[in-house]
Amino acid sequence: MNSSSEGKLVVRCFSVSGDGFGAGPDQDINNPLGIGGMALHQWVFPTRAFQKQLFGNDGGSEGPDNDFAERGFANIGAWILGRNMFGPVRGPWPDDQWKGWWGDEPPYHCDVFVLTHHARAPISMKGGTVFHFVTDGIEAALQRAREAAGKKDVRLGGGVATIQQYLRNRLVDELHIAISPALLGSGENLLAGIDLVSLGYKCTEHVSTESAMHLVIRKA
Repeated sequence: MNSSSEGKLVVRCFSVSGDGFGAGPDQDINNPLGIGGMALHQWVFPTRAFQKQLFGNDGGSEGPDNDFAERGFANIGAWILGRNMFGPVRGPWPDDQWKGWWGDEPPYHCDVFVLTHHARAPISMKGGTVFHFVTDGIEAALQRAREAAGKKDVRLGGGVATIQQYLRNRLVDELHIAISPALLGSGENLLAGIDLVSLGYKCTEHVSTESAMHLVIRKA
């Protein structure tokens, strides 16, 4: 249980296909979300919140999709990412050239803790993002993220395998899934082998739009 002095561990705006996949097959540098994976996120790309956070634009769509996108960035003091969410490099780091998918100024603007088996020095980026590389497991990453976040929430960005690890250990307090009207057929299925009911989770909110069905699942 969280103490009153720390925020929650949350998964927000995590898109899955109608058949449950959070990423398509054959992820690589040209397909960071796997083949077909971009289709999962069509609900969020046009929103005002996404356009502002990612591109600094003032325009964008309003409505429930935007509301969920705004909630996704609200009160976040730190992030946790699996290594595949940071980049396509596998195994030991060959050098320090790869600094993430997002260019010189990533959209996080806070400390980001990347799970990996291979140590690497922290990377400070424009806009306040600092990538830290954690080699001693999910609980160590969560402890460091909570220390960095203070009383704010820690957002768990993914990918699928990382979210599954935290769910199996009942460490996720709140999970927002956006189910997109697209089928991938294969890839990484978010809830494969996960019994949310037995783990003590329940759906507390659901909103449907033209582009997605939003489910909010919380730990009892």
